[in-house]
Amino acid sequence: MAPIPTVSEATFEREVLTSELPVLIDLYADWCQPCKVLEPRILEVAREYEGQLKVVKIDVDKSPRIAAMFRAQSIPMLVLIVGGRPAG
Repeated sequence: MAPIPTVSEATFEREVLTSELPVLIDLYADWCQPCKVLEPRILEVAREYEGQLKVVKIDVDKSPRIAAMFRAQSIPMLVLIVGGRPAG
């Protein structure tokens, strides 16, 4: 399996909002140690649900508007998007 793709503000709508599969977003930053600790588990989930769930990463420093949209106060933060909307 390929590494988890990083989505940017330019590709967010295409990769996340219009995805036919549910999308698990990992909001992270390169300097975030807890994000690095969580990464192996995120890869495990991506492998386990391949074909049923799309998993992507969003760097909050490079995509601050997306981070603000999800009101990301701290990272890592995971968001599940189903049908273009955050799931309960």
